[in-house]
Amino acid sequence: MTKVLYPGSFDPITKGHMNIIEQASDLFDEVVVTVMQNPSKKEGMFTLEERMEIIKELYHRMNNIKVIAATGAAVDVAMLNECKAIIRGLRSLSDYDYEVQLQQINKEISNNKVNTVCLFADKEYQFVSSSMVKEVFKLDKDISNYVDPVVQNQMIKKRDEVYGRS
Repeated sequence: MTKVLYPGSFDPITKGHMNIIEQASDLFDEVVVTVMQNPSKKEGMFTLEERMEIIKELYHRMNNIKVIAATGAAVDVAMLNECKAIIRGLRSLSDYDYEVQLQQINKEISNNKVNTVCLFADKEYQFVSSSMVKEVFKLDKDISNYVDPVVQNQMIKKRDEVYGRS
C-alpha cells in the first residue's frame, strides 16, 4: 500500500488544493491530508480543528483520503504515519525552486525514506492561493471560482461570527 502525506495550512482549502488531493488520490492508495499551522504566518481565519472538519466534510465519501492535524516538520509526520512520500503542489517556477530545496532537506532528514512528489494544479487553479482567496473575500467579492461551496459557506459563517452579522 502506497501512502502519501499532503501537508498544508489549508486556511482555507482552495480548489487548487482539492485538485492536488484528487490527483494524488488517483495515483496512490491513501492520501493523508495533514492540516498544519504555518509558524511563519499570523493567526489564520480558521482554527486547526475547523480546517480539519471542513476537509473531512469535503472528502467524507472518499475512502482513501484521511485527514489529520499535526505540528512540527512534515517529514517527521510522514515517517510517523508510514508515508512513502510527501505531496507538494506546484503553481509556478518560484514554487519549484523552493520545493527542490525542501525535498533535499526532507530526504536527508528521513535518511532517504521519504521522497517528494510534485503535482501540478490544473491550469485554472495555478494562480489560486489561500491568501489570495482571503484577500478577495475581505473585499466582498465572489470567491466561488476558487473554493468549494462548503468552504465559502464556512467563510461567510466565520465572518458573520466575527463581525456580528446575521
